Amino acid sequence: MSETINILLAEDERTLAMIIKDTLDGQGFLVTVASDGEEALRLYATDKPDVLVADVMMPRLDGYELVRRIRKTDQQTPVIFLTARSAVNDVVHGFEMGANDYLKKPFGMQELIVRIKALLGRACTVASQPEHATRFNIGQYLFDAVIQRLTHVPTGTRSELSYRESEILSRLCQRPSEVVTSQSLLLELWGDDSFFNNKSLHVFITKLRHRLALDASLRIVNVRGIGYKLIVGE
Repeated sequence: MSETINILLAEDERTLAMIIKDTLDGQGFLVTVASDGEEALRLYATDKPDVLVADVMMPRLDGYELVRRIRKTDQQTPVIFLTARSAVNDVVHGFEMGANDYLKKPFGMQELIVRIKALLGRACTVASQPEHATRFNIGQYLFDAVIQRLTHVPTGTRSELSYRESEILSRLCQRPSEVVTSQSLLLELWGDDSFFNNKSLHVFITKLRHRLALDASLRIVNVRGIGYKLIVGE
């Protein structure tokens, strides 16, 4: 990317925060550091960063609550959680709050850089696709993957989708009634098909099922051990 990537880093461990900042600054990123969740929320509102990298456990406002508040008005900005916690429920809860990725401490700086660039690179690719390739009529819904919006036509009800929700639904819409493998979704959208990422994929599928609930003819079916398929009108 030719333009500078602006990163908001919310991390209360000062030494770690400075290490991350110095490393990313040296790679051409522009990093602003917040030492607690409330400061991060203020800086997010004023700076509008390209990426938020947030520790889960922070004083005054933890990472989960920080991202929950941000996601009320912003479903687009990529969020990477940093955490020493590794329980499956903690990981799943992070994705439910709106995180795009999850990095466990300790981690390598190169891994963080790769994940930041991967999230932004995928987001830019989606935005550059022609509109006709990313608009779908599925049952009673109109889905526009470019603006990440799902509209229930009879009622006019609109849902603003997160990046990963939109990408998963796009792949299901492109192959209606066909199985889209979990492995392909995980490798393309998460970068690997680990156990934790598979759990988070299931969370996103559940959220999509809720969003499509106004049309009883639509189903996202779990093909056990293989993947998922979108059934329309059967």
